[in-house]
Amino acid sequence: MAKVLICDPMDPKAAAQMMEISGLEVVHNDQGTPADELLKVVPEYECLVVRSATKVTKEVIDAGTNLKLIVRGGVGLDNIDVPYAESKGIVVRNTPAASSASVAELAIGMMFSLARKIHGADASMKAMKWEKKRFKGVELWGKTVGIVGIGRIGQELAKRCIGLGMKALAFDPYVKARDIGLKDVFDVEFDELLGNSDYISIHVPHNNETHHMFTVEQFKKMRNSAFIVDCARGGIVDEAALARALKDGEIAGAGLDVYEKEPATEHIFADFDNVVLTPHIGAQTAEAQARVGFEVVDIVQQYFAG
Repeated sequence: MAKVLICDPMDPKAAAQMMEISGLEVVHNDQGTPADELLKVVPEYECLVVRSATKVTKEVIDAGTNLKLIVRGGVGLDNIDVPYAESKGIVVRNTPAASSASVAELAIGMMFSLARKIHGADASMKAMKWEKKRFKGVELWGKTVGIVGIGRIGQELAKRCIGLGMKALAFDPYVKARDIGLKDVFDVEFDELLGNSDYISIHVPHNNETHHMFTVEQFKKMRNSAFIVDCARGGIVDEAALARALKDGEIAGAGLDVYEKEPATEHIFADFDNVVLTPHIGAQTAEAQARVGFEVVDIVQQYFAG
């Protein structure tokens, strides 16, 4: 009987369904699996299911002498040493489509908050103030959104922005909007997107190619009235350069769900009232968590069914 370890919290209904799969013995650590404990127990298992918290390092892979499959419930694979796992003959899978709508909607939410200063007005009201004139905003209608990465999440964002009456630009060196049927999204080069967007939303993975893709040079090319939103991965935006651009008025504001170091209990944006911050909650909706969980179940079931 193949043994499966669910290392991180998973949708309860999906976890229960996996436990009912014939031929599998499933253990669910719904409080998470500490790194030292994982190293001790991983030799027992043929399959690991992880979210973002558990790191499947080279050390873990070497200890997992029986590992055949690693499933990441979510999009990014940066917490798994994929090349090393595959070099050992281990299959690595993820669930790239399950949380696309949720992440796109968070990006939209940040754009609304930045445009209408909702976060600041909320804090002001809770401080028992009435600062109506302070919170004059702008509309999203008629503005231009620049989408960096037109994969699944970028496509979901584009559809929603167009529905709001926005113009959509896209930069992606690997995928063209016109080739995937997004007729109302205009493919442009990176610098053109930087200079012509009112809102820039990032939807690319973090890797050597995209590390600090946004730094001093890129912020200088953006409009002074522009906002940047990152619901993708920390490290794509150079946080020190972003703070400098905000202080110097090179851009108008930012929305961040991801950070160079997580958990981001210490960061440099606490005193910026033109920055919206959330703790990596892009996929944290009931619907996305359920879809992720059941997609993981399907992957595991299909693999062990041969």
